[in-house]
Amino acid sequence: MSDTITLNSESLPIQHLLRKDKRLAKVISMVGDISYEPHSDDPYSFLIHEIIEQMMSIKAGQKIYSRLENLCGGNVAPDTISKLTDEQIRSTGTSNAKVSYIRNVTDAVNTGQLDFTALSAASDEEVVKKLTSLRGLGTWTAKMYLLFVLNRQDVLPYEDGAFLQSYRWLYKTDDCSPSSIKKKCSKWRPYSSTAARYMYRALDMGLTKKEFHLFKEV
Repeated sequence: MSDTITLNSESLPIQHLLRKDKRLAKVISMVGDISYEPHSDDPYSFLIHEIIEQMMSIKAGQKIYSRLENLCGGNVAPDTISKLTDEQIRSTGTSNAKVSYIRNVTDAVNTGQLDFTALSAASDEEVVKKLTSLRGLGTWTAKMYLLFVLNRQDVLPYEDGAFLQSYRWLYKTDDCSPSSIKKKCSKWRPYSSTAARYMYRALDMGLTKKEFHLFKEV
């Protein structure tokens, strides 16, 4: 099992972000402490889940993944997926394209082309290059892997819709171009991942449903 990591006022990333970004500091005060466990024990199932969830709502993606999980006897792993037919995987509601992506990742793991232990020791850039070399895995998936599996500290997921929703709310802007986001969020470095976690948590808590006010009481 992965160790639980807690972000609070004593955490170096939090102290840095509180100093550097007054808007994010307000969000941190609204959200409070965050505890999480990296998905380091199940990198394969994480990738399969992300493939399924591409271009779908979280709710719909989770429903399809749960069906796949049931087909695998509760264990989505290369050996259990390999035993399923394409038709069985499609029966969960997975598209033909995603079935081929799942097969592609599974084959890469089975042949040793994709080595999760080696990925954990690679640089962020190397991880992105390796994962995106596999058909069906793009930069978005690679960044989600860096953030939620490897717990890398400086990931800015500007390709992610949920992150962009919170970004627009926090900075009151419709300019979500990568260049603009990278410029505005450069102050977060080298702890962009912690900032992103708070953006996600703000969305999950429903905070983005109301207009953000910097100086209004929490």
